[in-house]
Amino acid sequence: MSKHADVQVDIVICGGGVAGLWLLARLRQQGYQAILIELSKLGSGQTRYAQGIIHGGTKYALTGAVSGSSEAIAAMPALWRDCLAGSGEIDLRAAKLLSRHQYLWSTAGLTSRMAGFFASKLMRSRIEPLTSSDYPAVFRHEQFLGQVYSLEEPVLDTASLLHALAQPHENFIWHAQVRQIDGLCLSLVNGDRQINISTKQIVLTAGRGNAGLLRLLGRDTPRMQTRPLKMVMLRGDLPTGVYAHCLGASSNPRITISSHTDIHGRSVWYLGGELADAGVMRSDAEQLSAARKELSELLPWLDINGCDFAVLDIDRAEPQMSGGRRPDDVYVEQHDGVITAWPTKLAFAPRLAMRVLELLQQAQINPAAANELPNWDFPGYALLPWQEEERWS
Repeated sequence: MSKHADVQVDIVICGGGVAGLWLLARLRQQGYQAILIELSKLGSGQTRYAQGIIHGGTKYALTGAVSGSSEAIAAMPALWRDCLAGSGEIDLRAAKLLSRHQYLWSTAGLTSRMAGFFASKLMRSRIEPLTSSDYPAVFRHEQFLGQVYSLEEPVLDTASLLHALAQPHENFIWHAQVRQIDGLCLSLVNGDRQINISTKQIVLTAGRGNAGLLRLLGRDTPRMQTRPLKMVMLRGDLPTGVYAHCLGASSNPRITISSHTDIHGRSVWYLGGELADAGVMRSDAEQLSAARKELSELLPWLDINGCDFAVLDIDRAEPQMSGGRRPDDVYVEQHDGVITAWPTKLAFAPRLAMRVLELLQQAQINPAAANELPNWDFPGYALLPWQEEERWS
């Protein structure tokens, strides 16, 4: 590829999930001439499979000890709440808040064993036990013998979040394939259109796609690992507004439920937690059977016989860790003009942007005068999986 550039910009971001879009917004806010390249549709990777939960680390402290994950993520809910109120680093007032808080619930057998833990100094500031009159409707049943706690961590509609992040910057979000990278010059194609862009820095935020982009650069590091999940969806006559984690014996909730709607407005539950982690060892039929069994044991008064069910196989991309363990924090590495980044969790998108900005400052990469950019196709937005009717067939 010729190093002749048709366009010069400060930063090129590759990957249009929440992490890349948040970074684009922050860079342009700081005066950088930044553009984002997306091969498919915005959010089409890991973002659209997220439950929209802005974790603050509580689920990682359920064993009673503060982990690296817990400490790194503790400040995220407050930061996101400020943005949702229009007073944070990015204005997210256009994003739809599904719930201001989540719920934790314990079964009857677990409640007494967890009482001391929830009374501890560690958890008092994070969790509030509710009286039965304040329970979500799904738990206000005579057969429910456990305890429900309110957890001050918000839940967002990820589709509206993508729109809120992207719409102010649509002219700088391009639908294109990165065909070749030569140093800090990228060749982009979209149909019969081609353009060469030179930049001061390339930032890879493409999730699983980072591996292919690194190969274009002739690199095999940083290495990536994927951790699979087998999520379950069900739709039908289900209670709405349920964003809850059932406490289990480990730091991972036994099951996590988030509530959504399909394209026809029907209620959908999206199930994660230990059910999804353990489900990777099961066939689809076995996973559906396991989901039905869990729901019948945990919420036996709930009639799910008329519900449609579907299974989603998901691979979460993240930096390779020894023993395949989960990373505690975002991953951001800079090498020869390229920053490779994985947020590792939806809630960490602001933290990833902050780390990238710090690296740019350390490398003394400053905004330059803006150049006129050509008009380019906008990639559009990915549907959320429960909105895809073919998933239910």
